[in-house]
Amino acid sequence: MPSSPQPRTSGTSATLYQQLAEDLSLAIARGTLPPGSRLPSVRRTSQSRQLSLNTVVAAYRVLEDRGLIEARPQSGYYVRARLPSPARPAMMQSSAAKPTESKVLDLIGAVLDAQQTPGFIDLALACPRGSDFYPGNKLARLMGQILRRQPGMVSTYALPPGSERLRVQIARRSMELGMALQAENIILTNGCMEALQLALRAVTKPGDAVGLESPTYFNLLPLFASLGLKAVEIPTDPQHGLSVDAVELLLSEGRISALVAMPNIHNPLGCSMPLEAKKRLARLVNHYQVPLIEDGLYAELQFSDTQAPAAKAFDEDGWIIFCTSYTKTLAPDFRIGWMEGGRFGAALRKLKFASSVAQPMVLSETLGAFLESGGYDHHLRALKRHYAQHVEKVRGLIARHFPAGTRATDPAGGFLIWLELPEACDSVALFHAAIAENISIMPGPLYSPGGRYRNAMRLSCCYPLDERYVAALTRVGMLAQQQLA
Repeated sequence: MPSSPQPRTSGTSATLYQQLAEDLSLAIARGTLPPGSRLPSVRRTSQSRQLSLNTVVAAYRVLEDRGLIEARPQSGYYVRARLPSPARPAMMQSSAAKPTESKVLDLIGAVLDAQQTPGFIDLALACPRGSDFYPGNKLARLMGQILRRQPGMVSTYALPPGSERLRVQIARRSMELGMALQAENIILTNGCMEALQLALRAVTKPGDAVGLESPTYFNLLPLFASLGLKAVEIPTDPQHGLSVDAVELLLSEGRISALVAMPNIHNPLGCSMPLEAKKRLARLVNHYQVPLIEDGLYAELQFSDTQAPAAKAFDEDGWIIFCTSYTKTLAPDFRIGWMEGGRFGAALRKLKFASSVAQPMVLSETLGAFLESGGYDHHLRALKRHYAQHVEKVRGLIARHFPAGTRATDPAGGFLIWLELPEACDSVALFHAAIAENISIMPGPLYSPGGRYRNAMRLSCCYPLDERYVAALTRVGMLAQQQLA
């Protein structure tokens, strides 16, 4: 009598449980296993797939972490309802009000103050920390080698244009985002924020109206206020990015003097504009001769293997200024950013010299050597896999612990998730309740000059997803549920 097949328990168990998890994920995505349906029991799946019980349990845990299934006591595993995407925005155009600016600055100050609290847990700032995210040891070794060869570098003033090695590598890598830049046109800056500030100073004057995505990066609001600029909010779709129709209307009516946007991996939405939308945006700003300041800070953190091009790739007459930095991918404390100013290059170089002269040569040379060695590509691939896994796990936690009706973005890259809570939730009140428990989140009104998005918030997935992080996120979900109660 033939023996019954035995469960597979070879050294490929890790691959087996991952394959089972992917098969079930696909079945859920296709609707073969619809929301609310019960999965086969662990024992039944073990028998039908000829896998060990431990392999099946591991696969089911992966699906739990992703928020795709949930375990119900005495009942088994069930397919969860998927997190819906945030709603499409309504058309809006409004100027920033000073009371809103003041509240935004107060909230930003509270977030930063919380960082100093012992035992504080940060779910807010987009500031990755530690060796999981940065190649600190490799950079330290490279810097040591450079200083041993050129010890006089630290006692010499760094002057423009800065490290040629780094600028050459930046120009070479710009091709990954569809741009064909020249090293002599690259301006090194003190992070991306200085690049954005210089760009705004070069193309605007106090009192000008500047188009701004809504929601947008919160630190642009105090920057606009310091330069005396009026922010005109432009609706930005959580899946497709900036509304080019709205941009065309504003340009045709001559209502904005410049535009700031993040076409690739938007902060806080995590989306990228479709290719045709980027091409159309580039055509519009060139046609109307209104500068676009493109913030490409997260552009290299796209999850897809093929990188979507920057809007700057389609700039014909130099009306797009591209700004970015290596603070999110390589070395935050180096504060090395860069920009390519198109037709505004000469003015930007003068402003850079008047603002902060040049970037430290030893830091720039270290980054240049790292890029030159090919180590950056290997690091970036691992980093993107790391963030994709983090985002997936955090979305699973949100689905499990936040109120019913919560919506969340599914980012195309980076490590930020934008949540829309049920209408009755107040994210500012939630922020204060969480701060009282040494947990920091970013409430939605920080991302709008007009104080919109009261029921929204941003979460950062750029920290180790340890027990403290999971407990803190779970607690925030409970606090949101208590608001509804």
